[in-house]
Amino acid sequence: MLADHAGARLTHGKPKVNGVEIHYAIGGAGEPVLLLHGVPKTMSYWRHVVPLLTPHYTVVAVDNRGFGGSQRPPAGYDTETMAGDVAELATHLGFDRFRVVGEDWGAAIAYAVAAFHRPRVRQLVFQETLLPGLPAGERDPSLAPDDGRTGWHFSFLSLPNIPELLLAGRERQFWTYFARRQMWDPSALTEADVDEMVRSVEQPGGTRAILEMYRARQTDAEQNRPHYADPIGCPVLAVGAQAYLAEAVSRQLALVASNVHGVVIGDSGHNIALENPAALARAYLDFFPRPR
Repeated sequence: MLADHAGARLTHGKPKVNGVEIHYAIGGAGEPVLLLHGVPKTMSYWRHVVPLLTPHYTVVAVDNRGFGGSQRPPAGYDTETMAGDVAELATHLGFDRFRVVGEDWGAAIAYAVAAFHRPRVRQLVFQETLLPGLPAGERDPSLAPDDGRTGWHFSFLSLPNIPELLLAGRERQFWTYFARRQMWDPSALTEADVDEMVRSVEQPGGTRAILEMYRARQTDAEQNRPHYADPIGCPVLAVGAQAYLAEAVSRQLALVASNVHGVVIGDSGHNIALENPAALARAYLDFFPRPR
């Protein structure tokens, strides 16, 4: 359950925006901050961070198209379309301008929100991923073959037909391994977290939604390319984990944004909001202006 700093359950809704039903949870007070999760997670990923933000901001946790309580349509898993979901949800909630925070695939979506809807985004937090179509930097030759930083999963999950065949009936085993393999503290992904991920993936269309995001990566790069050539101007916090992408996030964002502040969160791997949520929330609040 997502709750605010007083322990009150957030308010939930599922309006139809951009042609798809998007599930959200909202709480707190002040200027809006939208939180976008990665793969294969749901809004529950933010459960430790939300109550650290709600004393200062109105927080909106979103289940991305294809995940959690949101609809799983057959198409629309490129980041431009998914950014449209977020922008229209903000409009539905009455927010003309807002801050957007994304991690993993949610960061790729958040970048697209800031790029395709520039006047509306006050600040962008881009966390623990690299954008499609941009240089990823030198690969560390010491990485194990199954380390996510080698990019093996992008190749595998983008294949036609084969992932569906191999993952069917093995969702819990695969996604538990996948998530914990990227973490500094694997125990921070609890069995309840695994249950939430698996419930989402095992819904009709859940695996397809994930795979279509990976398969759209080249489309994402082509859609983003004009924006890469015209760097976004809103302030950007580029967040890396000490034991995962680290400074690589801010180095890449500096190529496509003109006002980038980089931070590396210690004692954490890829899933920072589970592994070191207090330090992560402090980084957000230090970046955001102090509310009046």
